[in-house]
Amino acid sequence: MTYIKTNISQPGIVELLFYKGPTGKALSKLAHTLLHGPSRLSPGERELIASFVSSLNNCEFCYESHSASASVHLNDNGNAANFMKINIAEAPVTDKMKALLTIAGKVQKSGKEVKPEHIEAAKALGATDEEIHDTVLIAAAFCMYNRYVDGLGTNLPASKDEYLDMGKRMANTGYKYPPLFLRKYVIRLMNKKNHKKS
Repeated sequence: MTYIKTNISQPGIVELLFYKGPTGKALSKLAHTLLHGPSRLSPGERELIASFVSSLNNCEFCYESHSASASVHLNDNGNAANFMKINIAEAPVTDKMKALLTIAGKVQKSGKEVKPEHIEAAKALGATDEEIHDTVLIAAAFCMYNRYVDGLGTNLPASKDEYLDMGKRMANTGYKYPPLFLRKYVIRLMNKKNHKKS
């Protein structure tokens, strides 16, 4: 149950993105830029960072949805995301990616937890300055997204099938927000669809 009345019947952050249009549009654009915009990291790798940080923050909706998207990008049936939640060292990703995930984990605790030795370790494994930058920014942004969801009590989980559908949609079209003049119409459609399911 959400802590505020939104009149939008959607799981997780989707409810909040449509609650306040200008904010939702800006946050959606940021997520799209971070996860689908130009970067030396692949979209799948960036989704893994988002998923990993969300798991550390115990944000179920964000972890499940971004794991599903990573799975589509990586075509690995969720293998990497599942291993990351248990032990980065065992995850089927490159050593460079493990070093970047270590940095992301430090950011999740506090930006000040990132030390020069973490950066040097990632660089020694081939990470570029841009990849390190993007890792830190994605990790910091997802701490904000996770706390936004949890702080307003909208971490309502979706069903397994819904996460699979979300993952496909997020991987294929990203995080684009409809034009603001269509927002109320989209909300009506979402609520109508959700009402039919219940």
